Amino acid sequence: MSGELPAPDYGQIAAVIPAAGIGKRMQSEIPKQYLQLHGKTILEHSANVLLQLPVSLVIALSAEDAYFSTTPLATNPDVQTVIGGAERAYSVLAALKHLDAKQFPWVLVHDAARPLVQLRDIQQLIQQCWQSGQGGILACPVRDTMKRGQLRVEQTVERASLWHALTPQLFPTETLRQALSQALSAGITITDEASAMEWAGQPVQLIEGRSDNIKVTQPEDLALAGFYLESRA
Repeated sequence: MSGELPAPDYGQIAAVIPAAGIGKRMQSEIPKQYLQLHGKTILEHSANVLLQLPVSLVIALSAEDAYFSTTPLATNPDVQTVIGGAERAYSVLAALKHLDAKQFPWVLVHDAARPLVQLRDIQQLIQQCWQSGQGGILACPVRDTMKRGQLRVEQTVERASLWHALTPQLFPTETLRQALSQALSAGITITDEASAMEWAGQPVQLIEGRSDNIKVTQPEDLALAGFYLESRA
């Protein structure tokens, strides 16, 4: 039908999960991405959602990783691995260097510790970025009153234009690779892919996602993630 917008070509999209971290705040003997959640590791939950899409998946692992080989992901033909770095940005960059940007001109980057992302949110992100030709991130509007300060309140921050950055984040592969590489070389602190793209002057769209797409960072987050999974079941 005339006027319809083109559907995304998933064959041109790769996915990356940086999973080389150790997650010290979880106070666990093993990296948080390998903690069990309803019979699977957190990493498996996070990866399995991406694997529902017809995309290639690259997971960046620590050189000392002793756990990945024990998961079903290790024998999945749709999963490749690379050696990551001490920080997230270096792990993502290692995965991007592994990818052929001509074959995969777009790349989704998803946190290893976000096991609750829903497929329809990812599809909405891809659809909007594909149609606009610009990168974007899943995000959730801030609902709480925001304060700035250290131990004492210095200022109440207007929340109307504030968003919680989520993942996945979707960007042109080569543009993201260059932005990350140049930002790291310049000593810029990179907290997510969007921050590198912002620093490079590239547009970043905000696509609203579900607020239960939480990142498992603290011990109490694991219990909350389990509750959400039970609710869905």
